[in-house]
Formats: sequence, structure tokens, C-alpha cells
Amino acid sequence: MIALSENPMRVRSCAISDVGRKRQKNEDSYLINDELNVFIVADGMGGHAGGEYASRIAITTIEEMFKSKFHSSADGDQVLKQAIMDAGSKIIAKAEEDRALRGMGTTVICLHLDGKRALLGHVGDSRAYLFRDGNLEQLTEDHSLVNEQVKSGLITAEEAKTHQFKNIITRSVGVTPEVEVDVITKKLKSGDAFLLCSDGLSNLVEQREMERELREREPILAAKFMVDLANKRGGDDNITLVLVEVLDV
Repeated sequence: MIALSENPMRVRSCAISDVGRKRQKNEDSYLINDELNVFIVADGMGGHAGGEYASRIAITTIEEMFKSKFHSSADGDQVLKQAIMDAGSKIIAKAEEDRALRGMGTTVICLHLDGKRALLGHVGDSRAYLFRDGNLEQLTEDHSLVNEQVKSGLITAEEAKTHQFKNIITRSVGVTPEVEVDVITKKLKSGDAFLLCSDGLSNLVEQREMERELREREPILAAKFMVDLANKRGGDDNITLVLVEVLDV
């Protein structure tokens, strides 16, 4: 699935979500809402239909929270945190209603363009990158077992790429009643581009490769090339990305 959207006053955005080569269904969800300037990628997990349910609940809950606060003076940081925590509560409530959905959860990476700044809310191992002045910077830190081991010096970053436990995350939305949400703030510049993606992309496409494509191609073509490359390398998970260009600050 490919989606394109443009808000001429603010941003231009696109999204691609692909089931990959190994999975039977797509448990990733994404949101593009240019009116609210809210963009999300959620990578669901859980047996049966659990992952798909969890990621969709997260997307809709966060969007509804921003809609309800759109004309208020509420602090954007707190709205973002509360929206993600509310998503977790709704996922848990749904799992309690349906035994088949128990244990489901989701990662969340949410971008909100708030005036002259970008706010990012993050739980799990889906990522956000900032492409600025031709350079790509990873903004988020994976909440994963292998990342903790890398930080502790137990394994190298290279070893983490093929580690048998690389898919185990240490934080997720909807698995426990409370979750710590990382909030990152960046001052915006005209020409900035934000790349949000699930680990189906970041596990198979190197950051330097993403940077090269964003330098050399139009954004939607770069996005499509990245997804195609992940599939060529096995496509062992669902692949979702949202690319948001800041046209004017």
C-alpha cells in the first residue's frame, strides 16, 4: 500500500506499507494526518490477529487524542505522552475482552509537528530518522534486548544485526499497564525530512543506504526503493515507512 498527501502550507508526506516476503498478514499500521501534523508508525505483535488489532488501536487512539486537543492550549509533550499511554490502556482492555488477543502489544513512533518544533513519542524498536542538509541522523534509541547488550558492551553493533534475540523488545505499548514513553524534541528547519519506520525496514536496510537514497531520489521514489531493497534481502517482516518533508517553517 502506498499513500501520498500534501499540505501546501506545511508538509508533504508519503507512506508505504508492505507485508514483506515471509508474513501472511500485515500487522503494521500507520497514520498520515496533515491537518493535525501527526504521523505514526506502529508495529503490532501477538498471536492470531493480536498484532494487527494492537497497532490499529494505537493509531486510532493517538489520532483521536490529538483531534480532541487540536484547538486547546494543552502542552504538546503531555498530549503525546498521554495519547500513547491511553493507547496502551485500550489495548489491554481489548485483550481482556477477548482471550485470543491476550499478550498483544505494539511499538509506536509518533511525530507531531508543533509550531517551530518536532515532537517524537517513542516506545519499542520502530525508529525515527531526521534527514537534514544531506545527512541522516537516527533520533530514537531502540528499546530492545540487543541494544541493551550493545550499550553494556556485551556484543557489538555488528553482532546485534544477526543476533538470535534481535526481535525481543524491552518496551511496548499495551503489554503492561504502564509504559515509559521517550519524548524527543527537535527545532525545525525548512527542508527537514523525517523518516519513521518499522524494524522490517531498519533491520535490512542500512542507515547509510537510506541516506544515499534520500540524497539522490525524490522522496516517494526513495521510499519505494528502500522497501524494494528490504524485500530483495528477504523481506522477513512487514515493512512500513512514513516520510514527512517540512516545506516551510
